[in-house]
Amino acid sequence: MTAEMAPEAPAASEKLDARVLIVAGVVVLGSIMSILDITVVNVGMATFMKAFDKTQAQVAWVATGYTLALATVIPLTGWAAERFGTKRLYMLAILLFALGSALCATAPNLEVLIVFRVLQGLGGGMLMPLGMTILTRAAGPERVGRVMAVLGIPMLLGPIGGPILGGWLIDIASWHWIFLINVPIGVVALIYAAMALPKDDPQSSETFDFVGMLLLSPGLATLLYGVSSIPAAEAKHGTMWTGNVVIPAVIGIALVVAFVPWALRKANIHPLMDLRLFTDRNMTVSVIAIVLFAVAFFGASLLLPTYFQQVRDASPLRSGILLAPQGIGAMLTMPMAGVLADKIGAGKVVIPGIALITVSMVMWSQVSDTSSYWFLLGALFVMGLGMGCTMMPIYSAAMATLRDHTIARGSTLMNIVQQIAASIGTALFAVLLTNQVKDKTGPGAVGSPAHQAASAYGAVFVVAAILVAIVLIPAFFLPRSKKDETQPRPVHVGH
Repeated sequence: MTAEMAPEAPAASEKLDARVLIVAGVVVLGSIMSILDITVVNVGMATFMKAFDKTQAQVAWVATGYTLALATVIPLTGWAAERFGTKRLYMLAILLFALGSALCATAPNLEVLIVFRVLQGLGGGMLMPLGMTILTRAAGPERVGRVMAVLGIPMLLGPIGGPILGGWLIDIASWHWIFLINVPIGVVALIYAAMALPKDDPQSSETFDFVGMLLLSPGLATLLYGVSSIPAAEAKHGTMWTGNVVIPAVIGIALVVAFVPWALRKANIHPLMDLRLFTDRNMTVSVIAIVLFAVAFFGASLLLPTYFQQVRDASPLRSGILLAPQGIGAMLTMPMAGVLADKIGAGKVVIPGIALITVSMVMWSQVSDTSSYWFLLGALFVMGLGMGCTMMPIYSAAMATLRDHTIARGSTLMNIVQQIAASIGTALFAVLLTNQVKDKTGPGAVGSPAHQAASAYGAVFVVAAILVAIVLIPAFFLPRSKKDETQPRPVHVGH
């Protein structure tokens, strides 16, 4: 950490100063562009099917191609940030994302659109880990909870604004505009970053782990490809044990497993993903917590808009509006959670948050095709309150004991495991819902199709409630005092 970025004194670091807020504005703008795009594109899937005359499985590659690009580029981000500097790399990420967005809008067919989405994903994959690195270095360890709360703003605006914006743009214009909207945002973010971010001071001596790249990036990409293929395999063949799933998943797992001993070799002092960070207790517990949370929460969240659309016959725009209470709840708790995580430790904030989300999932397990909207919106509000107390405090616990060069590697590690867990959760809950729908609509089923579908959703939310509640176990071991959270721990990284 450079001298001008170090926190001055405990009294001065109680609140975020103007310099940190200016830097935070750059990071938030870039993150909004990336996260908003994911939710906007999800709304456009049905439109892509009609525009290109393709099946749902084929159109799903618009999302899958982007995800695979993320998996490929995120492991490289930590090394590249140290080698070239965070400012120039962040500006490159914005440029790639905006360029990819513009090209997506010109795509004449689905295949070309998927290629351009990969380019867009190469930029988007670097934005979040780089943003975490930039903010953590700017604010210092004493204020990491506060800056993580700031970084959580795009995660709130995405689920709220994405479906609404996407539905509105498709309704009044065409699908092209869900990509074109990123271009002016990208131009503003690029200029803002050039003016506001501090000059880079890259570590030119950092070596590149070429073998690690050949193992980890293709390994993650093929593993996520296999996982992403599970829902389509279940729908088409009634089983996940097909070549499209098993072969890439096995290859991916083998490559990732082979990366582990390579990364831990004493001679490998700059591994692509620094597994030695697990010698930090806070990082280890935070990784376990974020993996379990991402599988349960992001997987279950996928079901919320589809319930409104499939069971309650809501349009994409209306379903997006109905999800707004979740974001409102998180907006109320997230800033407070960031301050409390800095003052009393992340554990005392995360545990109540997980409890609130579990209550919300239990409420959703009772849904029917006639459930009161006040009941559903109330459950979403409670979920948002819990979400605001959970995800970013876990990140702040992971980052609080990291210093200097380990910050970039720590943020990269956390983003990798979250991306993998979220993809697994998405596939898991898609399969659970598909199987439940088959069971509820089989011979002897009673009630209307909407009643049967609602019953399937309720059964899946029971699983979601159980999985979220399990996150309480690692949450209990998160730091529950300021001393536990910020006391530096030895992390042997070869420097």
